[in-house]
Amino acid sequence: MSTNQDNHTPKQDVGSPPAEPTAPPVPDVENQTPGTTYGVSDIIRRWKREDFINRGSLGLRGLDLLFSLLAFIIMASNKHGDWKDFDKYEEYRYVLAIAILSTLYAVGQALRQVHELWTGNRLLQQRTSSLLDFFGDQIMAYLLISAASSAVPMTNRMRERTDNIFTDASAAAISMTFLAFLALALSAMISGYKLSAQPYI
Repeated sequence: MSTNQDNHTPKQDVGSPPAEPTAPPVPDVENQTPGTTYGVSDIIRRWKREDFINRGSLGLRGLDLLFSLLAFIIMASNKHGDWKDFDKYEEYRYVLAIAILSTLYAVGQALRQVHELWTGNRLLQQRTSSLLDFFGDQIMAYLLISAASSAVPMTNRMRERTDNIFTDASAAAISMTFLAFLALALSAMISGYKLSAQPYI
Protein backbone atom coordinates (compact mmCIF):
# COMPACT_ATOMS: atom_id res chain seq x y z
CA MET A 1 0.00 0.00 0.00
CA SER A 2 2.75 2.44 0.92
CA THR A 3 4.68 1.38 -2.16
CA ASN A 4 1.91 2.61 -4.48
CA GLN A 5 1.73 5.98 -2.73
CA ASP A 6 5.45 6.42 -3.12
CA ASN A 7 5.22 5.76 -6.83
CA HIS A 8 2.62 8.56 -7.33
CA THR A 9 4.35 11.31 -5.35
CA PRO A 10 6.41 13.74 -7.50
CA LYS A 11 10.11 13.62 -7.04
CA GLN A 12 12.04 16.83 -6.37
CA ASP A 13 15.61 17.55 -7.19
CA VAL A 14 17.23 18.06 -3.82
CA GLY A 15 20.31 19.67 -5.24
CA SER A 16 18.63 22.59 -7.08
CA PRO A 17 16.59 25.38 -5.41
CA PRO A 18 12.96 25.85 -6.46
CA ALA A 19 12.46 28.12 -9.47
CA GLU A 20 11.16 31.58 -8.65
CA PRO A 21 8.22 32.94 -10.72
CA THR A 22 9.28 35.64 -13.19
CA ALA A 23 7.36 38.93 -13.46
CA PRO A 24 5.53 39.56 -16.75
CA PRO A 25 7.30 41.99 -19.12
CA VAL A 26 6.26 45.63 -18.83
CA PRO A 27 4.90 46.94 -22.17
CA ASP A 28 6.75 49.90 -23.67
CA VAL A 29 3.99 52.49 -24.09
CA GLU A 30 6.08 55.17 -25.81
CA ASN A 31 7.92 52.96 -28.30
CA GLN A 32 5.17 50.84 -29.77
CA THR A 33 5.21 49.52 -33.31
CA PRO A 34 3.09 51.34 -35.94
CA GLY A 35 0.60 48.49 -36.10
CA THR A 36 -0.41 48.86 -32.43
CA THR A 37 -2.25 51.65 -30.67
CA TYR A 38 -0.52 55.00 -30.38
CA GLY A 39 1.60 55.72 -27.37
CA VAL A 40 0.92 58.64 -25.08
CA SER A 41 3.80 60.68 -26.47
CA ASP A 42 2.63 60.07 -30.04
CA ILE A 43 -0.86 61.30 -29.18
CA ILE A 44 0.51 64.42 -27.47
CA ARG A 45 2.74 65.18 -30.45
CA ARG A 46 -0.20 64.74 -32.80
CA TRP A 47 -2.36 67.11 -30.76
CA LYS A 48 0.40 69.73 -30.72
CA ARG A 49 0.92 69.37 -34.48
CA GLU A 50 -2.81 69.72 -35.21
CA ASP A 51 -3.04 72.78 -32.93
CA PHE A 52 -0.05 74.37 -34.67
CA ILE A 53 -1.53 73.68 -38.11
CA ASN A 54 -4.93 75.11 -37.13
CA ARG A 55 -3.37 78.26 -35.71
CA GLY A 56 -1.14 78.65 -38.75
CA SER A 57 -4.13 78.29 -41.05
CA LEU A 58 -6.01 80.92 -39.04
CA GLY A 59 -3.03 83.27 -39.25
CA LEU A 60 -2.85 82.91 -43.03
CA ARG A 61 -6.57 83.64 -43.32
CA GLY A 62 -6.00 86.75 -41.23
CA LEU A 63 -3.30 87.87 -43.67
CA ASP A 64 -5.61 87.14 -46.60
CA LEU A 65 -8.30 89.26 -44.95
CA LEU A 66 -5.86 92.12 -44.34
CA PHE A 67 -4.42 92.20 -47.87
CA SER A 68 -7.79 91.73 -49.57
CA LEU A 69 -9.32 94.51 -47.51
CA LEU A 70 -6.42 96.84 -48.33
CA ALA A 71 -6.73 96.03 -52.04
CA PHE A 72 -10.45 96.81 -51.89
CA ILE A 73 -9.98 100.11 -50.03
CA ILE A 74 -7.11 101.33 -52.20
CA MET A 75 -8.80 100.48 -55.47
CA ALA A 76 -12.23 101.80 -54.42
CA SER A 77 -10.73 105.15 -53.42
CA ASN A 78 -8.65 105.44 -56.61
CA LYS A 79 -10.81 108.10 -58.26
CA HIS A 80 -9.11 111.35 -59.24
CA GLY A 81 -11.21 112.65 -62.12
CA ASP A 82 -11.04 112.41 -65.92
CA TRP A 83 -9.20 109.28 -67.05
CA LYS A 84 -7.85 108.69 -63.53
CA ASP A 85 -10.92 106.83 -62.28
CA PHE A 86 -10.59 103.10 -61.69
CA ASP A 87 -14.18 102.34 -62.74
CA LYS A 88 -13.37 103.37 -66.31
CA TYR A 89 -11.16 100.30 -66.70
CA GLU A 90 -12.50 96.77 -66.77
CA GLU A 91 -9.30 95.29 -65.32
CA TYR A 92 -9.48 97.49 -62.23
CA ARG A 93 -13.17 96.75 -61.73
CA TYR A 94 -12.25 93.07 -61.84
CA VAL A 95 -9.57 93.60 -59.17
CA LEU A 96 -12.11 95.40 -56.97
CA ALA A 97 -14.74 92.68 -57.37
CA ILE A 98 -12.31 89.87 -56.52
CA ALA A 99 -10.93 91.85 -53.56
CA ILE A 100 -14.47 92.18 -52.17
CA LEU A 101 -15.15 88.48 -52.73
CA SER A 102 -11.85 87.47 -51.12
CA THR A 103 -12.55 89.71 -48.12
CA LEU A 104 -15.96 88.13 -47.55
CA TYR A 105 -14.51 84.63 -47.93
CA ALA A 106 -11.69 85.37 -45.47
CA VAL A 107 -14.12 86.82 -42.92
CA GLY A 108 -16.38 83.77 -43.09
CA GLN A 109 -13.52 81.28 -42.83
CA ALA A 110 -11.77 83.18 -40.04
CA LEU A 111 -14.97 83.42 -37.96
CA ARG A 112 -15.62 79.70 -38.38
CA GLN A 113 -12.09 78.75 -37.33
CA VAL A 114 -12.10 81.12 -34.35
CA HIS A 115 -15.40 79.60 -33.21
CA GLU A 116 -13.98 76.08 -33.50
CA LEU A 117 -10.77 76.94 -31.65
CA TRP A 118 -12.59 78.86 -28.93
CA THR A 119 -15.47 76.46 -28.25
CA GLY A 120 -14.05 73.16 -29.53
CA ASN A 121 -17.29 72.52 -31.44
CA ARG A 122 -17.35 72.10 -35.22
CA LEU A 123 -19.98 73.86 -37.30
CA LEU A 124 -19.44 71.30 -40.07
CA GLN A 125 -18.27 67.72 -40.19
CA GLN A 126 -14.50 67.43 -40.24
CA ARG A 127 -14.27 66.04 -43.77
CA THR A 128 -16.82 68.55 -45.11
CA SER A 129 -14.89 71.37 -43.48
CA SER A 130 -11.60 70.15 -44.97
CA LEU A 131 -13.12 69.89 -48.45
CA LEU A 132 -14.55 73.41 -48.15
CA ASP A 133 -11.17 74.77 -47.08
CA PHE A 134 -9.25 72.94 -49.80
CA PHE A 135 -11.42 73.82 -52.77
CA GLY A 136 -12.40 77.27 -51.48
CA ASP A 137 -8.78 78.30 -50.97
CA GLN A 138 -7.78 77.08 -54.42
CA ILE A 139 -10.65 78.84 -56.19
CA MET A 140 -10.08 82.14 -54.39
CA ALA A 141 -6.32 81.96 -54.94
CA TYR A 142 -6.89 81.43 -58.67
CA LEU A 143 -9.28 84.39 -58.84
CA LEU A 144 -6.83 86.65 -56.99
CA ILE A 145 -3.86 85.84 -59.23
CA SER A 146 -6.11 86.13 -62.27
CA ALA A 147 -7.23 89.63 -61.23
CA ALA A 148 -3.70 90.78 -60.46
CA SER A 149 -2.34 89.38 -63.74
CA SER A 150 -5.04 91.07 -65.82
CA ALA A 151 -4.30 94.51 -64.34
CA VAL A 152 -0.49 94.41 -64.42
CA PRO A 153 0.05 94.97 -68.22
CA MET A 154 -2.25 98.00 -68.42
CA THR A 155 -0.71 99.54 -65.28
CA ASN A 156 2.78 99.11 -66.70
CA ARG A 157 1.74 100.84 -69.95
CA MET A 158 0.26 103.75 -68.00
CA ARG A 159 3.38 104.15 -65.87
CA GLU A 160 5.54 104.25 -68.99
CA ARG A 161 3.66 107.36 -70.18
CA THR A 162 3.05 109.03 -66.81
CA ASP A 163 3.61 108.27 -63.15
CA ASN A 164 1.09 109.83 -60.79
CA ILE A 165 -1.06 109.05 -57.78
CA PHE A 166 -3.54 107.08 -59.88
CA THR A 167 -0.98 104.66 -61.26
CA ASP A 168 0.74 104.39 -57.86
CA ALA A 169 -2.55 103.52 -56.16
CA SER A 170 -3.36 100.98 -58.88
CA ALA A 171 0.03 99.34 -58.44
CA ALA A 172 -0.45 99.25 -54.66
CA ALA A 173 -3.87 97.58 -54.99
CA ILE A 174 -2.42 95.00 -57.38
CA SER A 175 0.41 94.31 -54.93
CA MET A 176 -2.06 93.74 -52.10
CA THR A 177 -4.01 91.38 -54.34
CA PHE A 178 -0.87 89.39 -55.08
CA LEU A 179 0.01 89.18 -51.38
CA ALA A 180 -3.51 87.94 -50.63
CA PHE A 181 -2.96 85.26 -53.29
CA LEU A 182 0.27 84.13 -51.58
CA ALA A 183 -1.50 83.85 -48.22
CA LEU A 184 -4.32 81.80 -49.72
CA ALA A 185 -1.89 79.61 -51.69
CA LEU A 186 -0.11 78.67 -48.47
CA SER A 187 -3.46 78.14 -46.77
CA ALA A 188 -4.49 75.82 -49.62
CA MET A 189 -1.35 73.73 -49.01
CA ILE A 190 -2.28 73.37 -45.33
CA SER A 191 -5.86 72.51 -46.28
CA GLY A 192 -4.58 69.84 -48.67
CA TYR A 193 -2.41 68.33 -45.93
CA LYS A 194 -5.31 68.27 -43.47
CA LEU A 195 -7.54 66.63 -46.07
CA SER A 196 -4.97 63.96 -46.96
CA ALA A 197 -4.36 63.14 -43.28
CA GLN A 198 -7.99 62.17 -42.73
CA PRO A 199 -9.08 58.53 -43.05
CA TYR A 200 -11.35 57.64 -45.95
CA ILE A 201 -14.64 56.17 -44.83
